[in-house]
Amino acid sequence: MNIWVIMLLVMVLSWIIQTTLQSKFKKYSRVPSPHGLTGADIARLMLKQNGITDVQVQSVAGTLTDHYNPTNKTINLSESVYSSASIAACAVAAHETGHALQHAQGYAPVRLRSALVPVVNFASNTVQWILLLGVLLIEVFPALIWFGIALFAMTTFFSFVTLPVEINASNRAIAWLEGAGVVDFETKDYAADALKWAAYTYVIAALGSLATLFYYIGIARRD
Repeated sequence: MNIWVIMLLVMVLSWIIQTTLQSKFKKYSRVPSPHGLTGADIARLMLKQNGITDVQVQSVAGTLTDHYNPTNKTINLSESVYSSASIAACAVAAHETGHALQHAQGYAPVRLRSALVPVVNFASNTVQWILLLGVLLIEVFPALIWFGIALFAMTTFFSFVTLPVEINASNRAIAWLEGAGVVDFETKDYAADALKWAAYTYVIAALGSLATLFYYIGIARRD
């Protein structure tokens, strides 16, 4: 019963965070950046000032689809961020560029996260089927559910490794935005607030994954 209460609490918190995040970004998307720089301008300027010349900045379709791809060294900004000269766009672009800096400088959690990607991709594609079969066959093949739990544990571990990566990228973003004079006293707080709520989504995702892991462990131990 306790695990169900925890999982329900995580779901409620996730909804609150997602709703608040959307509200914050909508609000800060209406606040112009002090110097009229777009998200694309921010990313390119931040790369230039950090001596990174082999990363391309490009626009991608969708909303909140912004990401850094270390495989082809591209900062991919959603259309609303790429061409927008708002504080929200500045914050997102600087955050994604922060990931490019992490990659270029060999930030340890990023190296660990990259090393885990092949294993986590395999686990993500198979774990639900293995866990389902493990639950159905728990009486005749109890080892199967434990194998599924081990795979799910890898995805949970990956979620927690992601936390310092995202938080550090946001810290880099805010420090650069302020240091480069891109934001002023007021708009710095707006940018930090937007990135803070974005980080909360990763925190709640990690906690949700941990709660689910304990749920499956509980099923296995009742055998």
